[in-house]
Amino acid sequence: MDALVATWSAQIRSAGAAGRALWISAGGTKAFYGGAVVGERLDPRGYHGVVEYEPSELVVTVRAGTRLADLEALLAAHGQMLAFEPPHFGDAATVGGMVAAGLAGPRRLAQSVGTGAVRDSVLGVRLIDGRGEVLAFGGRVVKNVAGYDVSRVLAGSLGTLGLLLEISLKVVPRPVCEATLVYRCSQATALTCMQDWMRQPLPVSATAYAEGLLQVRLSGGEAAVAEALQVLPGDRLPVTAAVDHWMAVRELAFARTTAAALWRLGLPASVPPLALPGTELVEWNGQRRWLVTDAPARVIRARVRALGGHATRFRGGDPTVAPFPASSPVVAQLEARVRAAFDPQQILNPGRWHADATD
Repeated sequence: MDALVATWSAQIRSAGAAGRALWISAGGTKAFYGGAVVGERLDPRGYHGVVEYEPSELVVTVRAGTRLADLEALLAAHGQMLAFEPPHFGDAATVGGMVAAGLAGPRRLAQSVGTGAVRDSVLGVRLIDGRGEVLAFGGRVVKNVAGYDVSRVLAGSLGTLGLLLEISLKVVPRPVCEATLVYRCSQATALTCMQDWMRQPLPVSATAYAEGLLQVRLSGGEAAVAEALQVLPGDRLPVTAAVDHWMAVRELAFARTTAAALWRLGLPASVPPLALPGTELVEWNGQRRWLVTDAPARVIRARVRALGGHATRFRGGDPTVAPFPASSPVVAQLEARVRAAFDPQQILNPGRWHADATD
């Protein structure tokens, strides 16, 4: 493994000296996300395996090239899981790609396990920066207070700050009991229900609405779920059907076969139905809305911006449209400074992130 790290460090130094772009890509399952990348491919899948795992400490350290499915299987064997329920988008998904993309699934806003975003579970990282230097940030324990939490900056950076080598992640126990209820209603009613549930002490771990059906997942101890079922009477999905449903939500199966653009919309939960053309999936209690549409990007972004949100062209659609909305001048300056600190020559995945995006 050390030989691989030395080889990659030399490759990055050589590319920097020549001003040659490098394209960091493992399984390629999220290659559609972000801007197009050109350059010599650097595939980190050879660097795989678990470095350290002590279930009682709720922390696992794993090499970035490890398949995500393999890590999840290991955790499941010990009654544990990744808190944020990350999407795979293919069997070849890796742990490094998961962190680099920074995408969380339906459990993102769960009340019962205190989940949060991908970055909230990242305790430490080891990486090679754009100078070819091996750096380490954070640690391998949950209570880590050494310096700034730089490791979390890597989550969602799309490989523009360095080649991830090792990642330490906080994990959580799997729920003892889960139940999914389904209701037929309008989107306006669904949004009202989602907000009402989140104001109550209910073990809600996911909500989703699409095509007239609202689903809510309850997760926790048997007593807590049983009590919640008394408060929320509804049609309960069979266990297998519920597992399949939330996996389909996680993997955005509703948009898998369309050629139209898939937009990811971040909005305040209180925003009513958007009245935009297309097919929509609402989750995270209304704060995350997925929209499949052929509507022009300017129409979508103007509507969402007026409502206090932001719109990302997540997959497909017009490739000349910037995937990400433009950052504010202050944020753009901070992003540029962070990028310069990690990759001064900007040779790592150039064009993947949104520093040059415009509406």
